[in-house]
Amino acid sequence: MDVIVIETPQLGDRSYLVHDGQEGLVIDAQRDIDRIEEAAGRAEVGIALVAETHIHNDYLTGGLALAQKHGTPYLVNAADEVSFERTPISDGHTIRVGRLTVKAVATPGHTHHHLSYVVTHGDDEAVFSGGSVLYGSVGRTDLLGEEHAEHLTRDQWNSARRLGDEASERAALYPTHGFGSFCSSGPATGADESTLGEQFSTNHVYTDSDQLHFVRELLANLTAYPNYYVHMQPTNAAGPSEPDLEIPDPLTAQELTARLDAGEWVVDLRHRVAYAADHLHGTVSFEYGDGGSFTTFLGWVFPYGSQLTLVGSRDGVEKAIRDLSRIGIDSPDAALGEDPRGLAPSAQISSYPRVDWPSLLADRPEGEAILDVRRIEEFQTSHIDGAVNIPLHELLVRLDEVPPGRLWVHCGSGYRAGVGASLLEREGRDVVHIDGNFDDAAGAGLPMVG
Repeated sequence: MDVIVIETPQLGDRSYLVHDGQEGLVIDAQRDIDRIEEAAGRAEVGIALVAETHIHNDYLTGGLALAQKHGTPYLVNAADEVSFERTPISDGHTIRVGRLTVKAVATPGHTHHHLSYVVTHGDDEAVFSGGSVLYGSVGRTDLLGEEHAEHLTRDQWNSARRLGDEASERAALYPTHGFGSFCSSGPATGADESTLGEQFSTNHVYTDSDQLHFVRELLANLTAYPNYYVHMQPTNAAGPSEPDLEIPDPLTAQELTARLDAGEWVVDLRHRVAYAADHLHGTVSFEYGDGGSFTTFLGWVFPYGSQLTLVGSRDGVEKAIRDLSRIGIDSPDAALGEDPRGLAPSAQISSYPRVDWPSLLADRPEGEAILDVRRIEEFQTSHIDGAVNIPLHELLVRLDEVPPGRLWVHCGSGYRAGVGASLLEREGRDVVHIDGNFDDAAGAGLPMVG
């Protein structure tokens, strides 16, 4: 048995292609299925079966499109309500894929009808645990509503033990979430691989023998998750199509200017340093990178259903289109180029100061507000004395709580502060972007609380 990992670091997830050298099983496919097809082509194996561990909340699946394209069965729990044809599977069902044996094991907790798959081939054994047992943690249990969270957390504790009964300690463990995904209930270990047996001694779902204590601790430590999640589950249940990843015909200068004048969402993909120095007034700064910040935070604050226009290099726009398709933001328009004046010569050009921590301490006049756009739990752990906390994902709905006057905006690394500063400038506020690692603030002399 060979397991090919298809990483999606932008969302903190993994998909898997499991094969015996000829026939392959795909588990938890991301929506951009061409990456899986390329992996199968390189391995010279056919895609014989596609399976989901659960109806996902943090991304749109490519499972249905992949199965239809290759004429293969599509395994989805028989208990899940979906609007498409699938091959229903339930706890204990076993299927052959070439020389692989695939057994479905009910592991509710992350969702009500979550399945894990135990795959064997001779002496090889692997567990594909989806959002059940992760590396050092488990999938969060509150995504279906707070009214279900306690019951699902009990289920999660029981399901971990069920997996321990169904597979051996030597079984390799392959979760879908836990690599930065907000679907994790807590910080994962950062491990790249593990076994079920290793988790028995390191994962709190196993080391905490008191179920009630586990439930209380997990629920008490759940934090905010992106609000685009609300769109993922119903779309996955309806069956997403394969995305169109082509770059659209670029907007003309007149079309781009009209969109800015109309107050539409126009996102500048350049580095936040370049943006602060020189940008089209009315744009928003979402620096594109291959990590998770761009997709997660744009999806978190973008009003779904609105028209989106991306501004940046051809390469950046192309990558952004792919990333955004995974969370259901389809068919953005684009203006290609990195010179604001060349893209829209008649549009207003803006800039704002970008400073470091020592400059904040030395140059901020008394009385001007420090705005911390980190999440609440980050702020509670440690913050600058006197700072006002409004998390980035709440900023647009809490504008009336933003202090008057010039604002010195910071976060944990500078990324979210760049987004926040651009959103506030778009609303007519005077801003200074503090572009620095929060861990360096105390060393620069800033008075800290916590």
